[in-house]
Amino acid sequence: MKKVLIVDDVKGWRDFNSNAVDEFYNGEVEITTADCAQKAYDLLLENRNQPFDIIITDLQMESTYAPKMAGEWLVEQIKADNRYMNTKVVIISATYNIRHTAEMLGVSCIPKSTALKCFSAYEEILPE
Repeated sequence: MKKVLIVDDVKGWRDFNSNAVDEFYNGEVEITTADCAQKAYDLLLENRNQPFDIIITDLQMESTYAPKMAGEWLVEQIKADNRYMNTKVVIISATYNIRHTAEMLGVSCIPKSTALKCFSAYEEILPE
């Protein structure tokens, strides 16, 4: 069973992404959510013995990490942790430069406008 962490400051988006992931994995998934980068980071530390398989994060959340976006900071923390070396990281954001940011961080992305219209966007990036 896949362990998935979904991070977004908007509850509607946490729910939307949770439903899409649950549908993709036919309910055979354990989903944890966080409403900010710091809470997500705390969950990463708490789950040291059983790391997440997939992490989906927004970019624009709390402003604590300026000039970086909170999601950008979170992805950097994930990438720096050897336990998450094989974890699939996906940014789902309305940020105008999402593709550039994802490319710089070496992760996948889905613009929120695409996520709303096209379930196949999840199918293209989520691992079997």
